Amino acid sequence: MSFLKRLFGAKGAGAAPAAEIIHEGYRIAATPQKEGDQFRLHGTISKEIDGELKSHTLIRADLFPASEDCVAQTFVKAKQVIKEQGTAIFR
Repeated sequence: MSFLKRLFGAKGAGAAPAAEIIHEGYRIAATPQKEGDQFRLHGTISKEIDGELKSHTLIRADLFPASEDCVAQTFVKAKQVIKEQGTAIFR
């Protein structure tokens, strides 16, 4: 049950991003989630489409010992998702 709470609970929701970048018109916000002594890859991909802000939450099983490493890999994974799926991620 605690795993589901961490995954779907409010923890980390609405948290200020550790870092943000703009990539090909998409805003990528990295918000690493602390789990024990490591950080889980977590972030948001968003883009304004037809005047409406669309967003997609990116959560991966990847864990990193340092928050900075987690942020860097969040950007790498988000760019990969954007390249592979484009605006289809908002469906």
